[in-house]
Amino acid sequence: MTQPTDPLDQLPDDVAAAAFRRLVRHLRHRHDAQNIDLMGLSGFCRNCLADWIRDAGYEGDKGEARALIHGMPMDEWKAKYQSEATPEQLARMEESLKKNRAH
Repeated sequence: MTQPTDPLDQLPDDVAAAAFRRLVRHLRHRHDAQNIDLMGLSGFCRNCLADWIRDAGYEGDKGEARALIHGMPMDEWKAKYQSEATPEQLARMEESLKKNRAH
């Protein structure tokens, strides 16, 4: 028996790439959306996107991948935009991560 095809797999690569770039640019603009809050709500953040592009074959190292997604070196982004995570944010993130499944 064959697995049903996910319609997402039928999306042309150029369309998927354009949507991905739009998502990344949106996140670059929305610095108020903290990574910890993204993790707490959705179980992924900008750093996850950087990991995923490396998993997909991006040849840069972790720092280069994060700079690509953040639009600047990670240390610079953290200094400019990242706030200290509260215990509540950390707890939400932990609960959210439990809902993730391996892909």
